[in-house]
Amino acid sequence: MMFEAQVIVKLKKGISDPEGANTLKTLHLLGFENVKDAKTFHTFDLLVEGKNKENVEKDVEKMCQRLLTNPVIHTYKIKVSEV
Repeated sequence: MMFEAQVIVKLKKGISDPEGANTLKTLHLLGFENVKDAKTFHTFDLLVEGKNKENVEKDVEKMCQRLLTNPVIHTYKIKVSEV
């Protein structure tokens, strides 16, 4: 069976986000003063073959721990659905 896995990776609270800060500054320079904060995050969309949803979730969790995230600075959310 094929599954689509989406991993959303965000910086933990208190971790500097220079890209978000620059985006906020530029939005203000462009006249969008009503924007109060801008944060960046990464999304990984994976197509994964597996026996069932639970096995795919476990595999994607391992991927996050080994490659896709840095547990010191990132939080992440995994969503898996059958294709």
